[in-house]
Amino acid sequence: MNSEFTIAVHSLVYLAYLPEKMASSDMIADNVGTHSARVRKVMSGLRKGGYVETREGSGGGYRLTIDPDAVTLADIYRVMAQGSLIPSWCSGDPGMDCVVGSNMNQVMHGIFCRAEKQLEDHLGGITIGDVLKQIHAC
Repeated sequence: MNSEFTIAVHSLVYLAYLPEKMASSDMIADNVGTHSARVRKVMSGLRKGGYVETREGSGGGYRLTIDPDAVTLADIYRVMAQGSLIPSWCSGDPGMDCVVGSNMNQVMHGIFCRAEKQLEDHLGGITIGDVLKQIHAC
């Protein structure tokens, strides 16, 4: 899991919370607790995914383009972090003469793929609107 996913979810929930559903990168960054450049990077991915649109100029910023009750955290995970559970390196070497060393990479890859599928299944049952409702209940 990466921090971009968390920033993306936080940003979308924040936009859903705002009555006008629009905020500048500085407003979002202040609410998230990070630098506005990081927010702009994440929002670029969300814009490409069709979750937000931008408006330039005075009073501009990011506007939510989706129904918060229809977009799941799995949707956001696929855009921002899919594959992040699978390590870029795994121990072992398929050419080794040892059954453990020659098969560890393949076995661990399967374990991580199944874990990611379970995570996506779990996140698929939670919408941006659900997160906002949980926040209101706090």
